[in-house]
Formats: sequence, C-alpha cells, structure tokens
Amino acid sequence: MHKESECTPEPTPERAVHPSAEAVVRDFLSHADRLCPGLVEGLYLTGSVALGDFRPGHSDIDYVAVTGRRPSDADVAALEQAHAATRARHRRPYFDGVHVTWSDLAGHFADCPGAARTHMGRFRTGGGFEVNPVTWAVLAKHAVPVRGPVPGKFDVAVDGAALRDWTRENLDGYWRGWRIAHGKPLSARGVWALGGRAVAWGMLGVTRLHYTLATGEITSKGGAGRYALRAFGADWHPVI
Repeated sequence: MHKESECTPEPTPERAVHPSAEAVVRDFLSHADRLCPGLVEGLYLTGSVALGDFRPGHSDIDYVAVTGRRPSDADVAALEQAHAATRARHRRPYFDGVHVTWSDLAGHFADCPGAARTHMGRFRTGGGFEVNPVTWAVLAKHAVPVRGPVPGKFDVAVDGAALRDWTRENLDGYWRGWRIAHGKPLSARGVWALGGRAVAWGMLGVTRLHYTLATGEITSKGGAGRYALRAFGADWHPVI
C-alpha cells in the first residue's frame, strides 16, 4: 500500500559536478562557442547530475541548452559539429539532451517545435522524448546551471496536470509494453530480464513514476529505491 505520510519530497541541495561530467560540458561549450559564437546562452545539467545521483562510469550527462533565438539551418549544422567533436573525445558517458529557446521554456513543452537534440551521443533534429514535462520540472527546480541565470531567475512553464498525464501515459505505454516483452521467460528479452541491470531498470524506472504521481515531484533512480522501501510493504523489499 502507498503511504501518503511517507511521500514528502526530498530536499535538493546545491549540486557539485563530477570532473568527468565537467570535462564533457567544458569541451562542448568550447566547440559550440567556436562554431556558432553567442548562440548557446544557457546550459543546464538535468537528470542524475541535478538529482544528486550521478554515478561515474554508469550515468549519462543530461542537459538542456538554451538559445536566444530559433537556430537557423547553419546554426543547427554548427551544433551538430560541436556535438560530433565532443563525442569524438568523450565516447562515454553520453551527453544527451535538447536545444530550446528561452521562449520554449516559458511555454508548454508540447508546443516546442522540432528541437535539435542528442540521444546516446547522436545528434538528431525534430524533437523527441527529451522534450517532456519531466525535463521542464527538473529544469525549473533542480537543474545545475553551467551557463546562464540560475533556476528561478528565468521562466519555465511547469504544469502539474500535464506531468501527471505524461507519467500515466509513460506507464501505460512504454512500461506496460516493456513488462510484456520481458515477461516471456523463454525469449531473449525474458532471459535478459533475469539479470541485475534489467531488474534495476524495471523496478526503479516504474517506481520513479509512482513517486511522481504520489508527490508531484521528480526523483532519481536511487531516490526511487529509497522511496520504495518506505512506501511498499516488506514483501517487496528483497527485489527493491
């Protein structure tokens, strides 16, 4: 059973950036400033860095880069070069995120037009999964500023109802499908699901969403595990 009294959001202290993440960010900004001077006005680290759960060698580096204007085709090509140069030197961890404008952040995430982004280190255009209310919520409250004003000093449209709707859709879509695909013991995915990485991905991924629905807040995978130990009965504790 979910225990309402145990759903108080965890405070977010000021975050230090691990040297391995700092090196990647520094190189990207150097390349971006050389190839498209003045374009990147803000750069914020989200994900595990912002939520205090960055694990060197395991965690990706999630970011939101902010421009003052909509990038032109030439700007997008320059950003792609900047990311390629960064990836050539830093294959892992992945530097994954999205490029948006200040006005995009002040508006509804669904109204953000095809933003340039990187996923698993690969540059793409046309928006994608990274443009979502979780990213907006983390940016508004937890993001680590590398360049630009600190969170709270610029507008980010956080919509609690949209966050809840998106979370439910993610559970009913991605995670329901994931469970079905990995619940067949004689399949390749079923065998993989017996390993530790699959258990951690499934249990912590779903629990993070439960936490968001229960509290309206965002937590890391580690935070989700601690929350699950408080919120669910002892029968679940061995797998948690």
